[in-house]
Amino acid sequence: MAAVLEPSALNPLFPLKPYPSHSNHTTLKFHTFPSKSTFITLRLPHTNRPSCAGISSPPPEHSDPPTNSDPDRRRAVKLAWEKLVRWSRSWRSKVKTDVLERTNKVVVLGGGSFGTAMAAHVANKRAQLEVKMLVRDPQVCFSINERHCNCKYFPEHKLPENVVATTDAKDALLHADFCLHAVPVQFSSSFLEDVAEFVDPGLPFISLSKGLELNTMRMMSQIIPQALKNPRQPFVALSGPSFALELMNNLPTAMVVASKDKKLANAVQHLLSSSHLRISTSSDVTGVEIAGALKNVLAIAAGIVEGMNLGNNSMAALVAQGCSEIRWLATKMGAKPTTITGLSGTGDIMLTCFVNLSRNRTVGVRLGSGSRRCLYGWCCDCFGAEI
Repeated sequence: MAAVLEPSALNPLFPLKPYPSHSNHTTLKFHTFPSKSTFITLRLPHTNRPSCAGISSPPPEHSDPPTNSDPDRRRAVKLAWEKLVRWSRSWRSKVKTDVLERTNKVVVLGGGSFGTAMAAHVANKRAQLEVKMLVRDPQVCFSINERHCNCKYFPEHKLPENVVATTDAKDALLHADFCLHAVPVQFSSSFLEDVAEFVDPGLPFISLSKGLELNTMRMMSQIIPQALKNPRQPFVALSGPSFALELMNNLPTAMVVASKDKKLANAVQHLLSSSHLRISTSSDVTGVEIAGALKNVLAIAAGIVEGMNLGNNSMAALVAQGCSEIRWLATKMGAKPTTITGLSGTGDIMLTCFVNLSRNRTVGVRLGSGSRRCLYGWCCDCFGAEI
């Protein structure tokens, strides 16, 4: 049985009482329908009767037609929103400019391909910015200072005038505002121990190195504070799908910076962002570092599949299973699953496994094809720290 209740003067805050006859009040009407479920429909027209406990009466069933002020109100809200957006953009631009203007010196540790590419990128942000590269090879140092190119990795690319190389650690680290660490992981601990006395305790380290230290399985977020004997050394991990050659050619690139210090991550984001390099921020340092390290192993395996001509089916199966295992291991170590499926995880895996510019993939191809020519030297010289 169904019942439809139509009280025109019913207020749920008051007990039901009979109201005197009035034109604005209608008695309760019940309509019953056999063989149907029971339901109640309340229709509450607007009344001027006082409410209980300061709660107003329900609104009328049919609202008044819009007045001429509605378009004006919407226009005012739209203008206020546009003003807020402009203010937000102006504030972000001001913060970005402030970080860049306050930065006078950036030091890059290492004279490899990616360190050189990032040095050139930062130097192009502001001509007055001093970018000092600490290198170990005197020939590379001479090439950068005299011919403005890295003769070993980028002989055809001219570096900005404000990129200067040195072999003196004290000179490189003195009064530095940021440090880009591009030394291979396997050599980072001994290298940092040698220069620890010249490192300011508050100098932020931006790690460009990807990998795990052999035997200890330490990540760069553990190596740097321990080698410098400063557990509070500011640390940021930079990772993502990026080839040094494409950075040098100013091709569009997206990367992520991860730090437990949100303000430091934002500062590094503003320092490195440009028209062709987009930087995202994250607080998941473990996820970014683990994904950047384990993708190298997967890339070598993908290269072996390519070198052995096992086909595209096996390649897809290998990479899919590898991604699943990396995600499982990273989450067990405390990483966020979203990090593994982001730029530093899936993005970097796709780039490293499927593109011929990947050195890890190249090693796998040589292993799979049975070529041993210069393989050991290739691994040790190029990326012994990464595998």
